[in-house]
Amino acid sequence: MPTDSHASMADVARLAGVSVATVSRALRGSPLVSAETTARVTAAADELSFAISRAASGLARGRLGRIGVLVGAPLRTWFSGSVLDAVYARLAQADVELTIFRTQDAAEREAFFTRLPARRNVDALIVASFELTGAERARLASLDLPLVYLNQRVRGVPSVAIDDAGGMQEGVQSLLDHGHRRIGFVRTDLRQPGFVFSSDRRIEGYRRAMAAAGVPEQDLVVLSAPSPDAGELVARSYRALADPPTALAVDSDDLALSVLVELDQGGVRAPRDISVIGFDDHAYAARMGLSTVAQPVDDLGTEAADLALMLAAGEVPTHPDVLVATRVVHRLTTGPVPTPGPR
Repeated sequence: MPTDSHASMADVARLAGVSVATVSRALRGSPLVSAETTARVTAAADELSFAISRAASGLARGRLGRIGVLVGAPLRTWFSGSVLDAVYARLAQADVELTIFRTQDAAEREAFFTRLPARRNVDALIVASFELTGAERARLASLDLPLVYLNQRVRGVPSVAIDDAGGMQEGVQSLLDHGHRRIGFVRTDLRQPGFVFSSDRRIEGYRRAMAAAGVPEQDLVVLSAPSPDAGELVARSYRALADPPTALAVDSDDLALSVLVELDQGGVRAPRDISVIGFDDHAYAARMGLSTVAQPVDDLGTEAADLALMLAAGEVPTHPDVLVATRVVHRLTTGPVPTPGPR
């Protein structure tokens, strides 16, 4: 009989003279097992230095005590890291483990949905930061696995999101309130469908605000960057314009800060020469004085974790569609339209 950490539940059952199911129930403190039998099982487990795993303890109740998060972006990014921190903190309070699945690029994404490692590994799955195709959504639904969508809203599925279009519309409106009419929009275009879908909604908010202000569609200026750190390309495109905007609304703080650095190196400074507003309010926004549309990412992660915990426990959420409010934060990079003349 083994007497080390490699002992199995079957070993404990043989030593205690009971079934494996009884061992599982006894080690979980089930009231269905008598005190005498529980004591015998516990003594056998101690003798064999056996520790029941979380997964094994969940078999009888049909749960693993583990929630998964599927992240469609590098884990090092501010949004992904902040969301995961918030989800982890909430799950830890409930003594539930966190499992992370990352699909950083198209290859990882294809591999995930081919293997679908979440099949029996988690009690519920939070899908964060990217938009699923119809086929991918159907693949997840076929598992009968409770799902929570984070940073997007899906009809009929519990979700936690912000109003990206409405938030950006308010941000652009704040520039219009400063007197700007020549306002450009800077978007991230990774050329990978579904990975930066928030940008599509934010440009919609930009267009709505400009249309409401009476700015013709042909006067809108949209600049693109292949990644959030490609501010140099945006600055180059900006300087090449015959009639450059007096303000820029940027679809993320990362890209906005990168653009500001590159413009500043070329002698264009905010807010003296141009106003710039970002979107997110991540840690460096306040340090760098960036005006932004703030989204409370901690609240997004916590709310998503709460929904996942409820679904994993078999409960029906009272409010399955959570919309978290954004707000415009003015700092040092926005101001009135610059006055023409020497600087």
